[in-house]
Amino acid sequence: MGKLIIDAHSHLWLKQDTWVDGKRIVSLKNGRSIFMDEEVQMIPPFMIDGVNSAEVFLSNMNYAQVGAAVVVQEVIDGNQNVYLTEVQRKYPDRFFCMGMANTVEEAKAVQAAGLQGIAFPGHRLHGSLLDLMPVFKFMEENGMVLSMCLGESERQIGEMAEVIEECPQLKVAIGHFGMVTTPSFESQVLLARHGDKVMIESGGITWLFHKEFYPYPSAVRSIRRAADLVGMNRLMWGSDYPRTITAITYRMSYDFIEKTPELTEEEKAMFLGQNAVSFYGFNNLPDLPYIKNMSE
Repeated sequence: MGKLIIDAHSHLWLKQDTWVDGKRIVSLKNGRSIFMDEEVQMIPPFMIDGVNSAEVFLSNMNYAQVGAAVVVQEVIDGNQNVYLTEVQRKYPDRFFCMGMANTVEEAKAVQAAGLQGIAFPGHRLHGSLLDLMPVFKFMEENGMVLSMCLGESERQIGEMAEVIEECPQLKVAIGHFGMVTTPSFESQVLLARHGDKVMIESGGITWLFHKEFYPYPSAVRSIRRAADLVGMNRLMWGSDYPRTITAITYRMSYDFIEKTPELTEEEKAMFLGQNAVSFYGFNNLPDLPYIKNMSE
């Protein structure tokens, strides 16, 4: 089997059609969407129907030799529980799909549907994370994984620390690499010191360093810094597919890590796949040999 690469942060949807804070989000044609009342290129223009499907993602994954992916959710895409339940059923060895839930009853429905985790875009929540403690307790008791993206608020980061300490057996993945380009970066990364089941994943890191662009030397330095703080064994690669591949290819979202001399080969292997396999429990991963481009 070739190299082991796991994407710990991606998104899928059939259609965006929702409202957030009174602003519209809806899929258009040719990869565009109305996002917060503004027309943007949400996904690559070849996704002409606005559908961000598992099948198109699998084609990208196979080309880039990515064995499996964790699919999280964001309120800006609308609730995709029904679609992700179907994806999990059809491709159990390639995807680890997360549901959305705000109550224990909703969490029970997510679990009953066969989804193995719940994603919270905490940076978009208006209340306290502690209000969700019954949901987190249910997840801990039932072996579910929590994906949490946080904002810059030190209060919210403190609340997350309390959740981790109150739920010591709950697996937690902190997303967006702790909002690495903001002052909250180190505080978020240090959450991994509050429990031995807490990981930091890099979904969106190429978006956060978009102005610097490929090969993202500052992103590499931030990975080095996070490893110095909590250990490389607590870090995982994530792409934030598909929004990030409007600017770069899917393979580019990780090959800048493969090519950097700032990390050892062992560290690269841990970050790009080994840690995620252990954390999420992936099995039966495919052998994905390199297929050269026609232009090579």
